[in-house]
Amino acid sequence: MTAQQNGEHNSPAPRRVGTRGVLTGIIVLAMIGGVVLFGPRSSGVGGAPPQGAMPPAGVTVSHPLERDVIEWAEYTGQFAAMEYVELRSRVSGYLMEIHFKDGQTVNKGDLLFVIDPRPFEADLAQVQANLERDKAQLLRANQDLKRYAELAKKDFATRQQYDNARAAADGAAATVRADEAAVAQARLNLEFTRITAPVSGRIGEHQVSIGNLVVGGSNSTTTLLTTLISLDPIHFVFDVSEADQLAYKRGVTSGKLKSARDSAVPIQAKLADESHWSHDGLIDFVDNRINHGSGTLRLRAVFANPDRLLAPGLFGRARVPVSQPHIALLVPDSAIVTDQSRKLLMVVTEGGTVEPRLVQLGPTAEGLRIVRSGVSATDSVIIDGLMRVRPGAKVAPQKGTITAVPGAD
Repeated sequence: MTAQQNGEHNSPAPRRVGTRGVLTGIIVLAMIGGVVLFGPRSSGVGGAPPQGAMPPAGVTVSHPLERDVIEWAEYTGQFAAMEYVELRSRVSGYLMEIHFKDGQTVNKGDLLFVIDPRPFEADLAQVQANLERDKAQLLRANQDLKRYAELAKKDFATRQQYDNARAAADGAAATVRADEAAVAQARLNLEFTRITAPVSGRIGEHQVSIGNLVVGGSNSTTTLLTTLISLDPIHFVFDVSEADQLAYKRGVTSGKLKSARDSAVPIQAKLADESHWSHDGLIDFVDNRINHGSGTLRLRAVFANPDRLLAPGLFGRARVPVSQPHIALLVPDSAIVTDQSRKLLMVVTEGGTVEPRLVQLGPTAEGLRIVRSGVSATDSVIIDGLMRVRPGAKVAPQKGTITAVPGAD
């Protein structure tokens, strides 16, 4: 009888695992579990550090640099000519000569334009002739007056005749004086036909060509001939905010600063392509009121310009001293951390812990930032490696140096 006939299932018989195979599987699982649970063990001396124990970050620290500095406030301004002249003729006539090239430098008194002088020469000759004629009449009137005075003493002439002679002499004298004034005016008109440079400087483009009629006089319809600006010295005009003006005024009131209204205050300037403050000048004007539209106060300084490098209309930067010389702590701007509106310096304590310090900063001096408060001269400030630290962390500080750059403000 087969197995189906005996009622047995038609499934294969189960495999038997030997004792040796079971033990081998248990050992492999135990080894894998040990690696997962405990990880690699340290090999002791010279081995890798345990997982999670990071070494302290390396940073460079230095004490703030102590320097004797002057604090400056910087402003943007524009150079302007001290003297600007629109050249116009005082007399009308035809333009005959031009004695300059457009854009050249001229000196005070140089001849620039000539207006046809012949009509004015004729006018001068006429009034001179009138003067000579009236002088002769005055001479005759004085002789008549002298004659009638003698006759009146001897009663050979009436008082009325004497008075008439005296009036005629006085009238002739007045006519002579009027003629002399006319001669002086004619001479002036003749001189005005030669237009000269009233100041030294650079001349602009001529607006009228030779042969054109020039309208002269003193009204707004006169003909513009050209413009002339002075170059040396030159002005620098800039605006100061209301807050800066108040701070400076309080410094003057306390006696720490000099008043720009009462004394010459030094100022330094540099151009857009200059890295150093290479131009020295003096403040010579402070406006008498604050502009109600912009809330700024206008100031003006004067600079020597012998090489004509500074041109009217050129923009530049200027700085004004806002303190007396004093000892200040300086740090590089790269060491400053900004936390919203607060400024921080990271200081390493004696135990090697990073400690943030809230500081109050001032302007730059010698390429560094002035620190008014928050740190002392003996604090170790992190100047390199800020990206690797956080407050309260341990660090491995290395000694560095803060270097000032004189003239790089």
